[in-house]
Amino acid sequence: MSKKSKLKKTLVEKILDKAKVDYKQFAFETHMQGDVAQLDVNHGEVDEHRVYKTLVLSGKTTGPVVGVVPLDKHLNEKELARVSGNKKVNMVPLRDLEKTTGYEHGANTPIGIWEKFEYPIYIDASAEQQGSILVSSGKIGRSVEINATDLKNLVHAEFADIATDD
Repeated sequence: MSKKSKLKKTLVEKILDKAKVDYKQFAFETHMQGDVAQLDVNHGEVDEHRVYKTLVLSGKTTGPVVGVVPLDKHLNEKELARVSGNKKVNMVPLRDLEKTTGYEHGANTPIGIWEKFEYPIYIDASAEQQGSILVSSGKIGRSVEINATDLKNLVHAEFADIATDD
């Protein structure tokens, strides 16, 4: 459920304010699935295909690398490896995620990760056609709607075909 104002700003939202990038705050209900909090996206309000997840992988050439893909798609690891200049990439183990990114599972955000570590970031090319997308604002259940090109420019990302239905 979206709350347009009166939400305390996250660090990511403060970064966007400082960079003078327009965004809209969103808050979603969450539920626990095992040890991991999952978003409850209200399909009446937000198309799930506009909500993007931030996945952190590692390759021998780049070290950590970030893929940003629609919530209803899967990451094509072979394609991410190719575009990032790695032979192969693997998901960062859950136990290492927070020390690698500074965020717990479910709260990873390309904006905060870039601000802190400047890891290479690749956003699925579908985001460019969509215009505005939602990405995590660094807290579980919190997102920001942002223009995909503004996000790309802010985090020095590249658009690439890294999402798959498989």
